[in-house]
Amino acid sequence: MERLELTDIRWFKSSSSDTNGCVEVAFLPDGAVALRDSKNPHRPAHVYTAHEWACFLDGAKRGEFDR
Repeated sequence: MERLELTDIRWFKSSSSDTNGCVEVAFLPDGAVALRDSKNPHRPAHVYTAHEWACFLDGAKRGEFDR
């Protein structure tokens, strides 16, 4: 897979994040979603298709990842 250049996109992080860092999210023009660690923004982001992201959100809302 070709490495995406993610420098010209807008990253979002939760308003409840602290100074220790958190996960940042970016919505890509093709509908995909990128995730990165705000403490290490220079490292490669994880990129998911719109379908993968929708499935993740659905699982989180249904408690699939609860301990």
